Parts: sequence; C-alpha cells; structure tokens
Amino acid sequence: MGVSNKKKKMKAPKAKKIPKKLSIHGDTRIDHYYWLRERENPDVIQYLKDENAYFEAKSKAYKNLEKRLFSEMKSRIKEEDESVPYFENGYYYQTKYFKGKEYPVYYRRKGSLSAAEEVIFDENKMAEGHAYYKMTGIEISPDNRYAVFGEDTTGRRQYTLKIKDLNTGKILPDTIENTTGSAVWANDNQSLYYTKKDPETLRAFQIYKHILDTHPNDDILIYEEKDEMFDAFVTKSKSNKYIYIASFSTLTTEYQYLDANNPDDAFRIFAPRKRGVEYNIFHRGNQFYILTNKDKATNFKLMQTDEEQTDMEHWQEFIPHRREIMLEDAEVFDRFIVLQEREKGLNRLRILKDQQDFYVNFPEETYNIYMSYNPEMDTEKFRFVYNSMTTPSSVIEYDTATQQQTVLKEQEIPGSHFDKNNYESIRLWAPARDGKLIPVSIVYRKGMRRNGKNPLLLYGYGSYGITVDPNFSTTRLSLLDRGFIFAIAHIRGGEYLGRPWYEAGKLLLKKNTFNDFIDVARYLTNKKYTSKEHLYAMGGSAGGLLMGAVMNEAPDLFKGIVAQVPFVDVVTTMLDDSIPLTTGEYDEWGNPNEKKYYDYMKSYSPYDNVKAQNYPNLLVTTGLHDSQVQYWEPAKWVAKLRELKTDHNTLLLHTDMESGHGGASGRFKSLQDTARDYAFIINMEQQNTEK
Repeated sequence: MGVSNKKKKMKAPKAKKIPKKLSIHGDTRIDHYYWLRERENPDVIQYLKDENAYFEAKSKAYKNLEKRLFSEMKSRIKEEDESVPYFENGYYYQTKYFKGKEYPVYYRRKGSLSAAEEVIFDENKMAEGHAYYKMTGIEISPDNRYAVFGEDTTGRRQYTLKIKDLNTGKILPDTIENTTGSAVWANDNQSLYYTKKDPETLRAFQIYKHILDTHPNDDILIYEEKDEMFDAFVTKSKSNKYIYIASFSTLTTEYQYLDANNPDDAFRIFAPRKRGVEYNIFHRGNQFYILTNKDKATNFKLMQTDEEQTDMEHWQEFIPHRREIMLEDAEVFDRFIVLQEREKGLNRLRILKDQQDFYVNFPEETYNIYMSYNPEMDTEKFRFVYNSMTTPSSVIEYDTATQQQTVLKEQEIPGSHFDKNNYESIRLWAPARDGKLIPVSIVYRKGMRRNGKNPLLLYGYGSYGITVDPNFSTTRLSLLDRGFIFAIAHIRGGEYLGRPWYEAGKLLLKKNTFNDFIDVARYLTNKKYTSKEHLYAMGGSAGGLLMGAVMNEAPDLFKGIVAQVPFVDVVTTMLDDSIPLTTGEYDEWGNPNEKKYYDYMKSYSPYDNVKAQNYPNLLVTTGLHDSQVQYWEPAKWVAKLRELKTDHNTLLLHTDMESGHGGASGRFKSLQDTARDYAFIINMEQQNTEK
C-alpha cells in the first residue's frame, strides 16, 4: 500500500482490494474498496496520506503557479475592511477585518454611530490553537446583555453552543454540545431554544429549552421529530413576537409557534403537515403571511391569515400563483412587503405598499440580487445586495417612499487594475437533446474571438432546487485574465427557471441534469466558444456527482475536470441510513430500498459505472471530517478509477485531513483551495499551448 520511488518518479498509490458483497433486489454488487470506510483503520489513513503525497509530487511542477494564483487572489481582498452597520434593538452592529487576519471582529455601538465601539467577539483570538474554526449563529438577548453562538473546530458541522455575558466579557459555563449552532431567546432573557443533532446521522431532530445558569443536563426536551425524513430547527419571527419550530423535508413543511413572552407555554401547531405542501411563515401585526405551494401552486404563492386562525382552511390568497414566475421569498415590514421573484431566470424585487405595486429596476442583462439583513420592522427602507459576473457587489438601500436607490458600500478590489469595462457577460440558450433550452451565463474578457481555441471552464450543480446565480467573483479574475471563458450551466435540478425546472431534474428524471450539462458543453464547442482540447468542468458535492456521471457518459468531452467533495457512491450511500443526510434525501434521489429507484440510481451512480475506458484529467478533493459527503466516497472512486481507466491522464486525490465539507476556514486559507483547483486547470491549458 505504500508509495515507492523509482528514479525519483513517484508511482500512483494502489489501494488493496477486499471484495465486499452488497446484495438487494436480487442484484449483487462487489465493492472492492468498501473497506476505505473504516475511518479508524491505520491503513485507510495511510492510503489517504499516500494519495496526498502523490498529489504533492505531481503538482510540484506547477506549485509556483499555485502560489502566484493565491497571491493574486489575496491581493484582490481588501484586508482592512468593514461591513455596513445595521441597527437592531438600540445598537448599531458591524464587523471588521484587519490586515493579515483570517477572521472578523464583531462590534456594536449603543444608540449612535458616534458612540464608543464595544468588541463583542474577536474571532481571530477565538480561533487560536485550532486548525479549523467556524463561529456561527450569534444571537443577542432582548435585553442586549447576552450573546449565544456556536463553535465548530473540526469542520463536521457539530457546533458547541456557548453564551457570553457582554457586560463582563466572560463566557458562561453553560456549554451545550452537538447542536446546529443556532439558538433563539425568549423575551424573558433567560430561556434559550436550540436544536440538537443525532450524533451518528447528524440529523437535526430535537428542540430543547435551556435556562441560563442551569446545567445542560437539566435542559427540557420540547420537541422531537420522529420522522427520519424530516429535520427540525428553531427560529424567531422578525416581529420578535413568536418563536417557531419548523419541521421540514424535501417536499413537506410543518411549523409550530409559541408566544415569545410566555416561554412556559406549549407550542401550537400552525398547520399540520400535509405531504407535498411546503410553507414558510412571516408575522406582522395580527396577521401571518404564508409562502406556499398549497393547491398545486408549483411556483408558490403568498397567502395570509389571522394569527388566531392558522389552519390551512383559513388561509386566504394574497398573491396568486403564476405559471411563469416563481415566488422565491418574501420579507415583511410594518408598512410594506418585499417579494423576491424569478422570471426567465432573473431575480427581481417587487414592492407592495399602500395599494402600490412596483419593481426595483436593474441596469444589466444578467445579474444577481438577494436581500441583505433587514432586522427592523418600523422603517421605510430596506437593503439588498446587487452584483453580476462583471460588476462587484454593492449593498444598496432602497427607499420605498421615494423609490430611490442609495449605494451604501461597493466592493473594492485593491492591488489590481480591475475595470469592469474590460469584461463582458452574456446569456446563451443551449438546446438540450429533448428540445428544452438550457440557460448558460458566461463571462470573458472583451475581445474574445469564437475560434474554438479559448480555454473554457464550465461550472454546474443541478440538485435540490439550488440555483447557481451569475454572481461576481474576485478569484475568477485569475482565469479571465488568462484568457479563460467562465460559464455556468443552469441545468435541470436547480430552480433557475422555476420549480418545474427542479422537478424535471430529480428522482426518476435525474439524468436530465447530466444530459443538460453534456449538451451545454457540446453547444459551446459547436459554437466555437471552445473545443474539447480546451474545455474544463468543475462541480462540488452534488455537482461532483454531476462531474462523475458526465465523465462516465462522455469521457472524451473534457480536457480536465475538478470534482470537489463529490457525491459519487450514490447507491451504497442511499442504502445506508446510518450515514448523515441519507433518509432526508429520499425525496431528492429516491429510496433505493424500492427496486425502481435502486435500478435507476445504479444506472448513473458514478462509482458503480466506472469502466475500462479513457477518462479526462481529474482532480478530486475531499475532507476527512466531511459530514455531508463522507471522505470515503471520493477515495473509493479514485481507487476504482486507478484500477480501471485505460489512459495515462492525470488522476489526483487531495484530502484535507483537518476540515470538512466546506473546506478550509478563514478568508485566506479558503483561497488556497481555489488556487489549488485553478492551478490544476491552468497548468493543463499551458501544456496545451506549449505542444
């Protein structure tokens, strides 16, 4: 199993084969690398270390390129930076970054921006001594004295809740393990509600109440979600009147609610769960607004009801369902409501106020917008973030009284000669094999010629209804300035074209996702934006599944692929309900305990379909502590590819032995991951041009 050196040329690691029979539905699969699941097995750790050593040896030739890329990317980050202050419950809050520091410092000022700064948290100090550090879920008590927050020091997303007394600066002894990292305060400033995870599956399923200055062992179990298809979380209404417990699966939602002034009362069901009905609730005055797909409102609609009559039978239509427009989200204020809609792939903001109904205008053909943090109810203004593939992010304040936009902060790009006018972004529509048109957002430096010689990186995801919007990226400039075109394929399985676009790329229609990506790639080569010799692909997690499926189906289409934390062992993972996320994923992928789903999954699962054929150059990344996609999936996949592939192309596996699904923590450390991935691609392209 070790790595041998011969004439200073390192050989690729070779994992030993131990056959494991996996049988169901009268079908038997032999998995020779199943043993790599044994996290505590020294041979497993040695194999991962051998692969890392091989990666280092093979990437040594372009290590200087990687360092240059990291330096470029870091230089585009304003090291001395600060957020736009926001006002909440008597204080202005702000985060700041300092030169050379990985993490933010959190501040507040009482009553006025001219008041003295008070440091709430210095995350840099808190991260000292940890190879990985992530803080999340900061919530301030209603009396402004206490702050609850979550800490993760492994990358496995199992957070420890802690409480800080902001008057004394001391951390209280109330330490709660294995949570989601978020908690909410009741209005008595003593009661905290939080969510615990199953220690094995990591499913968020129990809601507890903790009283300050009591031992966590005495915490009260308020609710346990028994259905393994559902997760649960606790949150608070923007009005601060109610605490919510939400149970949710891929297809179904159920809320419970409690008056935050009466934490000793019992939670009440808002509306009982009904399979296939999703809803989200917003409170204002004596009304609830409900964003829902009830009554087959595929693209969602907005309904309302009195706060004392919350059952579905009492819901009244407020904004009707529209076939061509998806209602993605809503935010309520005392005097107006903001709706976030999506039409033909583009976000837009719609304002409802005093019988008026109007939209915020945006200047570009393709762009990305999302609501910023807006904690105040009693205001005429709200904030949102705007960017595009050529325009850096801006925090914008919109005045609903005057319909005027004010830019509060523009993203600065120091240390470079960035000029947005040097770049161009357009949207294409690529025909899929079944006649559907697949939207593609692309960006490149002006002057690009469609001669088939441009290197092009095609990015995709296509699962869970998650939309990869055409946003701005400072790291991407390192590709564009080297002549690359960057493209996002808005394939089925995401919601770029509304909920039906998602429904057409899941369960027994999942192959549409892979076919769309292949068809987009072929369209871009046919239209001479690039060619097979210059075409690269990238995707992570479920996007890594996409990479694996595409490689098996069209192995000659790409010069190189980067698969980040890829979900590639679909059948085995979905048959193992002890693995985090599995049972909650049945509505996305199907339950392989049913034969029709088993057969369909097996027909596209990347690991199960590796065969003796040529494959493109491939870099695979993973994290030893990954809780979303276990490290052994990419490890097994690479081992099987090494065994069966018939080419001499590069195959590399890099395992971060200290982090999880999100990669490294810290604003600069994470750039190293991006620089590593881009260097792999750019190096291949440079070798192309040298031939």
